[in-house]
Amino acid sequence: MNPMTTTSSTSATTTDPAARQIGGGKVVEELQVSRFAPFRNTAITVVNLGIFFVIWEVVARAEVLNPLFFPRISATFEAMYTGFRDGVIAPQLGHSLSNLLIGLLISAAIGIPVGLFMGASRTADLILSPYVWAMTSLPRVALIPLLILMLGFGNGMQLTIIVLSAVFPIMVNCMAGVKTVDPSLLRAGRVFGAGRGQMYTKIILPFTLPFVISGINQGIARGLVGMLIGELLGGGGSGLGFLLDRAGDQFDAPMLYATLLILAVMSVALVQLMRWLERRVAPWRDVAA
Repeated sequence: MNPMTTTSSTSATTTDPAARQIGGGKVVEELQVSRFAPFRNTAITVVNLGIFFVIWEVVARAEVLNPLFFPRISATFEAMYTGFRDGVIAPQLGHSLSNLLIGLLISAAIGIPVGLFMGASRTADLILSPYVWAMTSLPRVALIPLLILMLGFGNGMQLTIIVLSAVFPIMVNCMAGVKTVDPSLLRAGRVFGAGRGQMYTKIILPFTLPFVISGINQGIARGLVGMLIGELLGGGGSGLGFLLDRAGDQFDAPMLYATLLILAVMSVALVQLMRWLERRVAPWRDVAA
């Protein structure tokens, strides 16, 4: 037997448990870091917002800007508390949030299947894409007079403008996701005898899922803008847009900023909900990240 072979094999045998121990230690360390990551992220967010609000309060108290247009953050939170206590904000928030959620659900129910179909079919893409891109680039404000003529003032018009604002970003992202599926994955599926249904469920849909989530996130942002446009210009006297309009007319800057903060929190909460949903339906993306 070759002595060098014996020596190398012995060395490998003696160092292998240490290597396994080192590897196991790294795994444990990574698990501990991932376990405390949510608390760390929450702490960073709280500290970041705290610093922002302190700077806001200091700048407002120093009256660097006109207090009529830039109130103290303490006055803003006081106006928010008073609005909830007196029942001024809660009904308007409920109206806006229900309209936005219903509009997003309708937009997803239409945009996801149509976008996937356009991405998979060249004929459908050629027929529908001119209309989709035209509606994607058309400013939603331009549609308000037409919608008022067709639907009048009120909830129906507001819900329609939300759907028209959110559905097309979802559709475009789903279409792009199907078109960017790795061809090697499709070839591998055909080699292993996957049928058309299995190609969609096992390859195309998992690959397209990040695009779907991104489209819904864009739909949330566009739908929020459409919701405010409908409530500001569409009348009806309800919704957070109505609160913004009334606060501006009354020069009530604390209530105006309080409404803007509520809108920001609502938007961030919906995006975080989509991230949680993505981790639930596509856990492999969280592991890959």
